[in-house]
Amino acid sequence: MPKRPIDHPADTASARNSSSAAKPVLPPSSDTPTPLLGNLTPSQFMRRYWQKKPLLIRQAIPNVEAPLSRDELFELADRDEVEARLITHFRNKWKLEHGPFALDELPSLKQRAWTLLVQGVDLYDNRARALLDRFRFVPDARLDDLMISYASDGGGVGPHFDSYDVFLLQVKGKRRWRISAQKDLTLQDGPPLKVLQNFQAEEEWVLEPGDMLYLPPHIAHDGIAEGECMTCSIGFRAPSASELTAQFLYHLAERGESASPSGALYRDPQQPAVERPAELPAPLVERVGAILAGIKWNEQDIASFLGTYLSEPKPSVVFDPPQRPLNEARFISRASKSGIRLNRKTNLLYNRRFFFVNGEETLFNGAKKWLIDLADHRCMSAKRFVTLSHDSSVTALLHEWYCAGWIEVGELA
Repeated sequence: MPKRPIDHPADTASARNSSSAAKPVLPPSSDTPTPLLGNLTPSQFMRRYWQKKPLLIRQAIPNVEAPLSRDELFELADRDEVEARLITHFRNKWKLEHGPFALDELPSLKQRAWTLLVQGVDLYDNRARALLDRFRFVPDARLDDLMISYASDGGGVGPHFDSYDVFLLQVKGKRRWRISAQKDLTLQDGPPLKVLQNFQAEEEWVLEPGDMLYLPPHIAHDGIAEGECMTCSIGFRAPSASELTAQFLYHLAERGESASPSGALYRDPQQPAVERPAELPAPLVERVGAILAGIKWNEQDIASFLGTYLSEPKPSVVFDPPQRPLNEARFISRASKSGIRLNRKTNLLYNRRFFFVNGEETLFNGAKKWLIDLADHRCMSAKRFVTLSHDSSVTALLHEWYCAGWIEVGELA
């Protein structure tokens, strides 16, 4: 469908190139008070509030700017690989649509009560990634993504609750938040959204740019835009027990790590002929129970599973290798002058023995201290790179990652 111009005027004041670099932002030291957490230290915040109770933080990021302008966000929502949702509440009826959305498929800016949600913006923009990095006082293994919500006046997604922790940072305009620690989390029947049936607000605030609200799981909340507004939601992974169990057993099975020989087939040489062929044989149930009971695992199996599972990029993520990749010698020369950085889509985790990059597990060798440094800072200075450049095994590995698009040459400016 050809795009036609509608009343979405260009937001030129804040328009910026989404591929431009952003200065890296390290999370605050665990024992250093920070405005981001209302002048608490990260240690104090985690001890007093994390997964315990809400916290309103005025001017968590003073003079904050939205990572993307309104027009940049609309443009991102038109990409096939981006998860975008449009929520409207017209004539007291909720409607949910999934993207991509061409510009002329969005409501007019003059229309009240609509919201555009764009998930995983940090995967596509360095400024959004830099904002997400401010919250790395929580382990990367738990950090999920940064979602941006654009809403016209009166827009919202209805009173609801999340099953994960979230920081709600206001970056443009105003939004009125009402929250409740109510136990009744019954949902309305009918709407395509998870809207609470009996929401009873206990506290209420209007958040302006720079203000932030932290909510632990299952705190009911409702946010309504007061005029045009944009909110950044920093969310965290909270896989269910059933999801972890299923994925872990799949991980073990994929590696052939069980009491039975790898590839062994079910056998029943003593099975007699039957008169009731549809009946489930009791010996089969007993034998399969013995096989399952014989599955063994240890702490390293669990760590291996978590490292690969939690570093695995989302299905929509595609890495773009350099169009004209440098050979290893030129890569080393360039990195020695300008440093390297992880691609914003790259996940790099580690434990005592292994590192896990984008779902792959590798045993540490001489590269341990360098890779730990790269994982924790997500970049490596030119000076630091020169120090390791004599180690051919490390430079060969980093060049391999560079060719795959997992790392980039050049420090963030």
